[in-house]
This record gives sequence, C-alpha cells and structure tokens, in this order.
Amino acid sequence: METAKNYILKIDCSDEKGLIYRIADVVFKYQLNIIKNDEYVDRENGKFFMRAELSGEVNMNEFQGTLQAMLPAHAEIYVAEARKKDIILMGTKETHCLGDILLKHDSDDLNANILAIVSNYEDLRDLSNKFNIPFHCVSHEGLNRAEHEAKVLEVLAQYTVDYIVLAKYMRILSSEFVGHYDERMINIHHSFLPAFVGANPYKQAFARGVKIIGATAHFVNNNLDEGPIIAQDVVRVNHEMTWRDMQRAGRNVEKVVLSNALDLVFEERIFVHDNKTIIF
Repeated sequence: METAKNYILKIDCSDEKGLIYRIADVVFKYQLNIIKNDEYVDRENGKFFMRAELSGEVNMNEFQGTLQAMLPAHAEIYVAEARKKDIILMGTKETHCLGDILLKHDSDDLNANILAIVSNYEDLRDLSNKFNIPFHCVSHEGLNRAEHEAKVLEVLAQYTVDYIVLAKYMRILSSEFVGHYDERMINIHHSFLPAFVGANPYKQAFARGVKIIGATAHFVNNNLDEGPIIAQDVVRVNHEMTWRDMQRAGRNVEKVVLSNALDLVFEERIFVHDNKTIIF
C-alpha cells in the first residue's frame, strides 16, 4: 500500500459566499483528505485567507487549475508537497542566532536543510566547520556596496534556495539585492519594531530610558527594518542596566524570536498582505 503524501494548500482571494464549500468540494473530488484547516476573513478589505494540510495523491497542476476555475478572479493559490526548505544563512560576527539555528539543524529540529553559510568576515568559519556546513567568506574590504553585493550574489547563485536567513548579518542591503529574494529573505532585528530602526538599537533604547527591549523577525523589503513582521517578543529592563547589559539580555530574545519565525515560515503558515502578515 502506497504511503499518502502530505500537501500544503494556501489560498488568498476576494471574499464571497460559498468559498469553503467550493474548495472542500474540489478537495473531495480529488480524493484528498483535509488533516487541518484554518481560515480568516478580513472584513474591512473583503479578503479571504485559507491554509489547509492535505493528505493523499494528486497532480498538483490539475488540482490547482480546478481550484482556480472555482475561485474568484485573481485568486492566489499555493499548493505544494510538504517538505524541508533549502536555506542559506548569512551572518557577520555574532554567533548566538546562527549557533541556535545550527544546533536545531544538527538535532533535526529545524524544518530546513542548511546549504551554506555566507559572511563578510572569517569569524564564523570555525563554527561552520564544527557542523560540517560549507562556508563562504565574501569580504567587503576595498569594495563598494554594489561590488560586494555582486560577489555575494555570485556565491548564492551556486545554490537553489527557498529562503535566505540573515542571522545577524550587519550590512544594509540594496533594493537590487533584495529584489532577487522577494519575500524569501528573513532578518532578525534587535529591537521591538517599529521602535529603534537601524544601527545600535540597544544604545538608542538605553538613551531613551525604555522599560522593555525586544526583537523582531521580519521579511526584508526595500525599506530598512520595515518589512512584514513575522514574530516579536520583549524582555523587561531597568535603570540599573547599561546598554551592554541590555544587549546581553536581548540576545536570548533575538534567537528565540528568529527560531519561532523560521518555524512559521518553513511550515508555510504565513500570508503577506499590505506589508502585514496573516499567520495560522
């Protein structure tokens, strides 16, 4: 007896009556089983979002085509067999986020295959070697941003990836670079966005006298630290703490937030709409 395959179905379309009935009818006709299903209706904008986990055996192109014919015009439909994603990690010098991801990968708790690590310094090579992950150092020394990014893209082009994860990659990327990986690049920023965008957020937080600090994982877009937010968390701080104390406290939050965000992304639980996320 053949083992049934597992699929992820995501639908983003205009809301109207009878959508769930029509979708379920197509699923039934293709002899698929709905293992889990979530829906959300944005009443203000008249949008319908649905994510389903399906089991069975199906020609995905035919299935998607039938759904397209049954749904409102311009419906966005994603259907794919559930699988581990292929990713590349990018970092600079800090190891807390990168190391946490590598440990999860090593214990098979990460729903992804790490194909390589890319950095602009050599500092992360030893860590990469410990986990037997290919390491590429693309130094920025003596290069302008465009020249450096071109060399990084040459390295990335050697791999077929689903996502690029910026695990404390401390360089601002151009819109041209980001455009190669639209909604496929995830960053961890060390503040509770939209507060303290850009460089040195812990110093900014200390100077402002805040009582909480946080971290934000988000998709990267053309505006610095303004991409759709995936996950956030905070930790309390007080007047006795220096900005370096805040930085140490924030590192734990950063790695937890990034880890949670990656789980959501790799399990296809996220819809992006109007620079915001709908998460099931």
